[in-house]
Amino acid sequence: MTQRANHQGLIVIGHRGASGYRPEHTLESYRLAIRQGADFIEPDLVLTRDGVLVARHENEISGTTDVANHPEFAGRHTTKTVDGRTLTGWFTEDFTLTELRTLRAKERMPGLRPANTRYDGMFQIPTFAEVVRLAKAESRDDHVIGVYPETKYPTYFAREGCRLDGGPIALSPGRILVDTLVAEGFTDPRRVYIQSFEVANLIELKTSIMPSIGVDFPLVQLFADIWSTGPYDFRWNAAHGSDLDALYGGLVDVVGGINAGTQYQSLATGPALQWMKANYASGIGPWKANILPRANLSATRGAHDDGKAELATRNPGPGHPFLSHALKAGLVVHPYTLRAEENYPSQPPHGINPSVIAEAVQLYGLGVQGFFIDQPDLGVIAREIFLGIHKPARGNP
Repeated sequence: MTQRANHQGLIVIGHRGASGYRPEHTLESYRLAIRQGADFIEPDLVLTRDGVLVARHENEISGTTDVANHPEFAGRHTTKTVDGRTLTGWFTEDFTLTELRTLRAKERMPGLRPANTRYDGMFQIPTFAEVVRLAKAESRDDHVIGVYPETKYPTYFAREGCRLDGGPIALSPGRILVDTLVAEGFTDPRRVYIQSFEVANLIELKTSIMPSIGVDFPLVQLFADIWSTGPYDFRWNAAHGSDLDALYGGLVDVVGGINAGTQYQSLATGPALQWMKANYASGIGPWKANILPRANLSATRGAHDDGKAELATRNPGPGHPFLSHALKAGLVVHPYTLRAEENYPSQPPHGINPSVIAEAVQLYGLGVQGFFIDQPDLGVIAREIFLGIHKPARGNP
């Protein structure tokens, strides 16, 4: 892992590949991220009808594929409830992998990234196995590539969700993920992080699934906004009378009880983070605004001085102690998501217009060891700047 030694443990994670430049979650997006210098590529994973993990941010695929243009799949259009949200469209669990192969990806945010729409219709949906094979094929002695998969909707796929015909999905994304890594011979724990916004599936991975297979990959607990939401599995398991002590062990007491309203802020305390480190997590993935707080910014001009009020937020000052608690507990911290477009970086307190490079340098300076970024080339530049300005000064002879 030569590149990590050279970079003093600081990594750049290609968020959904190089999604600032190519439609997300395509092999072309991942390949570009690697060639721009990303150390890890991040596939979000959902399941097909025949139990194959594929790379999509959501299991509802009308926003990221051309499925609506396929009349042969018109009968698959339906409405489902996923993690408490009612969604209408087409869902991966109602398609076999062979059927999904007939679709083509498109840009998910065409208004923000119109240049990416020129690639619409060109690329297939990749399987997780193909993403792993790409990481293996593109690795070199001086640039070894890792994968950073996220299990999407694990409670939905394992316990709650149904296919179009009403039959339960009843598949464990975590087990299939680990089985895939083993089948592909990709078992070096230095080249894998497994992440999730839910808690129970990560604990299951640590205490049951990985030991049963003889592997031990580092696990990362993702945090949505700590002030407004909580892990979906807390809500589902509490509402359905699950044995919370069996699922979460001592975490129940550490956070003062788990119920349908328990929010991520209950996990952002020193004791909770220490328990997570001791029992299942190697790291956390916080939303960047929870460690760099943001306030709404009224602006008459954007940072490009083009008369558009594109700059949306400002960093009002010191961050939340969440970060220091995590670092003290010995957890690695990889916040999400850095984006170069003007309305994403936050203006610092002194009022100078921001850039994503400056934001990334600031995060490294706060002690994070990496970040998810849509433009990996800019993340690599930020790391070079940060390491360059932290070289020991040489005195005069």
